[in-house]
Amino acid sequence: MQTTSIQYLKGIGPKRAKSFTARGVYTIEELLYYFPRRYEDRTNFAKISQLKEDQIYTIKAQVLAGGQRNSWRRRALSITEAVVGDNTGKLSCIWFNQPYLNKYLKVGAPLILYGKVERYNSRLQMSNPEFEFLDSQDDDSLNVGRIVPIYTLPQGFSQRSLRRLIKNALDEFLPKINDPLPFDLRSRRNLLNLAQSLLNIHFPQDLALQKQAHTRLSFEEFLLFQLPLVLRKLRRKEEVGINHVVNGRLIEDFISGLPFKLTTAQQKVLGEIKADMASAQVMQRLLQGDVGSGKTVVATIACLAAIQSGYQSAFMAPTEILARQHYEKISRQLEQLTFNGRKLRLVLLVGQDKQKQKIYQQIKEGKIDLVIGTHALLQEELSFKSLSFIVIDEQHKFGVGQRALLPKKGNHPDVLIMTATPIPRTLAITLYGDLDISVINELPLGRIPIKTLQFNQGQRNKAYALVKQELKCARQAYIIYPVIEESYALDIAGAKKMFGELKSGEFKAFRLGLVHGKLKAQEQNEIMLKFKNKQLDLLVATTILEVGIDIPSATCMIIEHAERFGLSQLHQLRGRIGRAKLQSFCILVSDTQTPEAKARLAAMVVSSDGFYISEEDLRIRGPGEFFGNRQHGLAELKIANPLIQMQLLKAAREEAIGLINQDARLEERPHQLLKAKLLQRFPEYERLMLVG
Repeated sequence: MQTTSIQYLKGIGPKRAKSFTARGVYTIEELLYYFPRRYEDRTNFAKISQLKEDQIYTIKAQVLAGGQRNSWRRRALSITEAVVGDNTGKLSCIWFNQPYLNKYLKVGAPLILYGKVERYNSRLQMSNPEFEFLDSQDDDSLNVGRIVPIYTLPQGFSQRSLRRLIKNALDEFLPKINDPLPFDLRSRRNLLNLAQSLLNIHFPQDLALQKQAHTRLSFEEFLLFQLPLVLRKLRRKEEVGINHVVNGRLIEDFISGLPFKLTTAQQKVLGEIKADMASAQVMQRLLQGDVGSGKTVVATIACLAAIQSGYQSAFMAPTEILARQHYEKISRQLEQLTFNGRKLRLVLLVGQDKQKQKIYQQIKEGKIDLVIGTHALLQEELSFKSLSFIVIDEQHKFGVGQRALLPKKGNHPDVLIMTATPIPRTLAITLYGDLDISVINELPLGRIPIKTLQFNQGQRNKAYALVKQELKCARQAYIIYPVIEESYALDIAGAKKMFGELKSGEFKAFRLGLVHGKLKAQEQNEIMLKFKNKQLDLLVATTILEVGIDIPSATCMIIEHAERFGLSQLHQLRGRIGRAKLQSFCILVSDTQTPEAKARLAAMVVSSDGFYISEEDLRIRGPGEFFGNRQHGLAELKIANPLIQMQLLKAAREEAIGLINQDARLEERPHQLLKAKLLQRFPEYERLMLVG
């Protein structure tokens, strides 16, 4: 079942299997782990007469009338309408830009609707509700009268057809399934077995069993996540690394030549890194620090420790523009330094470099001290003569596998991983169990705090006036939009359209640029370089700027529809300004009335502390936004939630430590199924298990 293709499941076949592979589901086992995104309690539907505005409901009704029209405000916007009713009343429902729905919404058709009830003029309505037709001729035991799973649908499937498919797969394969968690562990932690858990996560008998199933499956994910971390930390203790010379003239000259004094936090972190590098134990350290806190200068000093010890260093950044920025800045800082009677040798290595082969040869021959680059550093043909220290910047932008490739180019090099996305320390210790953690929690002296203001839509001209005032002082600014194209359904402006309007309207006297994720990387780099070189005054952008470059003269940012962004995301965007000793302004434009969004924006106004912001983000918004799929290496967690299940995560870590200490290779009979599951999920860890 682990490797059996989903196409061999009855009712699938090769063509329909493609819809599942687009969702990352290739095997029958992966289908069983394709969990519902939510549930509807269809044992008790809300009556239309009981509905209240700003609440979410599931109702059962009939279509009484339907039709389609274009918006009188925007002719390109089509609106499909239906009036539905039950024996207590009627409700209006509308869908934007989905004209095909009109042919399905036949008068008399019974259906179930799920959505938020809002007041429009004097009546209640649901906008863009999810709905599902009832068919009296079908077996409705999976669809009504019970707690019903709602899935993210592969193309070509309805909720009803997917439920039936998953139920058939459960009926056929649950009796054959092997539980990877040892019996004694399940008993000790009071966990359901795997078969019970899968059945009750898809089709729960009741909410109590659904909760138990969720706990059991979450624990399994946490355990599989923690085992490699614990194992990797154990193996790292066994590896013999490099004793670096961490104090010397090269580092002293660099620090004394800086135009600023290192902060107390930088000095503390530098001490932790030096202690690691001086030791023969391999360093794997995570450096957390807010935007602009001075992580790069600390990393540069660590690179110098490797160079003065006679080795090479590598510094990897996620984008070409960021790699170039690091290269230019570090080159300037090091240009006056000499080592063994010669200047230090730096090189920039990016994907499209025409001198790539020449650079490869120089690195291989040891003629380069420090290589700064992008994913190009991971190329198989690149080899180092003596790589002993690695910096990985904005680590969450690289996959777990990618991060593991660069250290293989050296003989157990020390690794410093940096992130400007602070997370609470207790959570970081548990999630990054294989790493030691350092924190820079203060900004450089003289940095003026950014003033964050909140305006409503009607005050936009006031925001524009503030931007113009800054631009007239030869400074630069950003205007950020949450989407590229305007969204009629959400009624929000898009970066493309607004760029045209601003360029010909409010800011026609200035030089504007537009950058977003759909542009090719080369186009993005060209625009960002123009802005960096002051060939543009105002940059209209999307969240592509979240990891951006250092523009000291950028002092103003407007974030439109600020309620559409997560709190940590807003903070990262704000970090693009305030990079010099100039007063900077971040203006949040929003008409939001929801308590959650108001709390997020209020947190931004009162604080510039990234750690405070991260705590508030977890408290207000939860992990759905704080941990996106690409962040923090947590894409493996499909059901577990490290924030609201912190105790469960700690319990899984305790079990992982116990298991590895007892049976590091997981070879004992009770652990063999767990080992097979672990290597199925993380095959790269087989090598770790063979050591020792």
